[in-house]
Amino acid sequence: MATFTKEILKEGSGATPQTNQQVTVSADLYLAKDMTGIWSTHKPSGFLFSATGGPEPFSYASGVGGVIKGWDDGVATMKLGEKARLTIPWQYAYGANGHPGFKIPGKSDLVFEIEVLAIN
Repeated sequence: MATFTKEILKEGSGATPQTNQQVTVSADLYLAKDMTGIWSTHKPSGFLFSATGGPEPFSYASGVGGVIKGWDDGVATMKLGEKARLTIPWQYAYGANGHPGFKIPGKSDLVFEIEVLAIN
């Protein structure tokens, strides 16, 4: 089973993130079953956790396990400026237990819309 499927929404250019590089993204997270909005780094409403104080890009170290497996693997295929929709099976998301803090039930497939803003 693949850790993600990807639909490119906007082409990017340049290299993809390498292991341990700092990647900054804007992202929206939805439950795949009904597209309930869970988290957004830049939209002020429509999500359980919205960017009510203005855009708050998310940064992490690529390929070292700081984010869920499907996200790490998917963003590693993206170029600077690329925007894509990643669908992540529950096994490579938050697993059988889900993420109670984000109100994600166990065994939930996820959809992320991610744009790569910077790779350092």
